Amino acid sequence: MPDPSPVPLPIGYRCRPATADDVAAIHGLVASCERALHGGAATGADSIAADLARPELDPRSDTLLVRDDAGVPAGWGWVHGGRRSAIHVHPGHRGRGLGSSLLTWAEARARQTGSARLVQSLPDGDTAAVRLLRSRGYAPFVTEWLLEIAMPTEPAVPEPPPGVTVRPFRPGDERAAYQLTEDAFGAWQKRRKPYEEWARLTVERATFAPALSPVAFAAGHMVGAVLALDVPGSGEGYIDRVAVRRDHRGRGIARVLLRESFRAFHRHGRRTCVLWTHSATDALSVYRRLGMTVRRSSTVYGRELDGAR
Repeated sequence: MPDPSPVPLPIGYRCRPATADDVAAIHGLVASCERALHGGAATGADSIAADLARPELDPRSDTLLVRDDAGVPAGWGWVHGGRRSAIHVHPGHRGRGLGSSLLTWAEARARQTGSARLVQSLPDGDTAAVRLLRSRGYAPFVTEWLLEIAMPTEPAVPEPPPGVTVRPFRPGDERAAYQLTEDAFGAWQKRRKPYEEWARLTVERATFAPALSPVAFAAGHMVGAVLALDVPGSGEGYIDRVAVRRDHRGRGIARVLLRESFRAFHRHGRRTCVLWTHSATDALSVYRRLGMTVRRSSTVYGRELDGAR
């Protein structure tokens, strides 16, 4: 018997909430989408697991996994906190209305939570998905860029500013890094993550690489951090977060930390490093001065939801 569906699906598909046991299958689905769109997969399985474990996300009501008649994943989506959503449809199942069905479900779930607005990030190259969102009243409001730097030779690292010391991330640095990064991002992110959510998305991920994540201290306090991921099979380094305490900005700390991480990745055999930034941070020029260039871009779309309870 087909699974009960919270939204009408095209004929030949059924759905149910996702569970932790689905991480590998969902990862395969997302990787297929990324390969079709970008020529290579970038998302690790630990990222899927971290999304399913978000404190404000209940997989039983906030996720939907769509399968075909053979039980193979064809699409999936999640809604976090009633405000943010993500949807993926396997390249072999696009053009059949699954994206529209998943978007309808995401909007309905957001309304159920009382949310008045829903946002979703889409690669600019995914023109079909962009058309769908625009047709449903979504408007762009933030641009995101994936930046890269080629490292054919080992990068040089400048000396830290006077009074600042730099070392790799160590056990026990977690709370200080949380405080630093959430304070730094507070100027543009809509909500402050509780520590448990932040940790699952960063330092508790299987791919978090402490040895490749330099932190800076001044007067015994953490004033800067670069948190890096070493994703198996990606062939390149990934900078997940960059933060400098407000009263220490403009001293070149971010430049030192990034160069330190680039050098560490180079010594681990990586010849490219990447990171994401977006227009709300005003950091694009900083990264460009380091020699980074834009590989591709995404846009965050949002719309107001009528009928939210």
